Amino acid sequence: MAIEIRPATQFEDVRTVVGPKRPDATVCWCLSYRIPSKQNVQLHGTERGALMKQLVGQDPPPGVLAYDGDDVVGWAGVHPRSDTNFARNRKIPHVDDLDVWSVWCIRVRPGHRGEGIAHQLLHGAVDFARSHGAPAIEGYPVDNQGSHVDLTMAYVGTRKLFERAGFTKAADTDSVINGFPRVLMRLELP
Repeated sequence: MAIEIRPATQFEDVRTVVGPKRPDATVCWCLSYRIPSKQNVQLHGTERGALMKQLVGQDPPPGVLAYDGDDVVGWAGVHPRSDTNFARNRKIPHVDDLDVWSVWCIRVRPGHRGEGIAHQLLHGAVDFARSHGAPAIEGYPVDNQGSHVDLTMAYVGTRKLFERAGFTKAADTDSVINGFPRVLMRLELP
């Protein structure tokens, strides 16, 4: 299997990975960390998909997609931290004033999990940030120490996933998901 990582410029492919089964359903669309909390709460049903469609049309787009041939199999949300709610998040610290990028979501479609696609998505997110001049990239995964993470909460990744991609722990956070503390993992980009 040859997985290719591409910028998320095809709305229908983004919809396939992060959109709801029903267009009027109010679900994440991977917007909860990308937009201010107040706006996130106010968006309902099809408004969420419409906003994601706008973001997909921007430069840079809101993330990267993984493809197995023509089949979209995964997504990673990645963008400048300043354009996310991590810019203002009280539970996730800033370690310095660099204009870093954040990767906040890694999702692999059912039927494709366990094939290393999450690792490829994270590497693709790093390459995407680097290609847009990011000096560093951060992620905020759980530090689960090998314990099982519920699939619905695994979207933030694990410390081990980020370590395998060359990230190092830069700080503890006050954030907890699924009972596990989140850590700030960082990779400086040459």
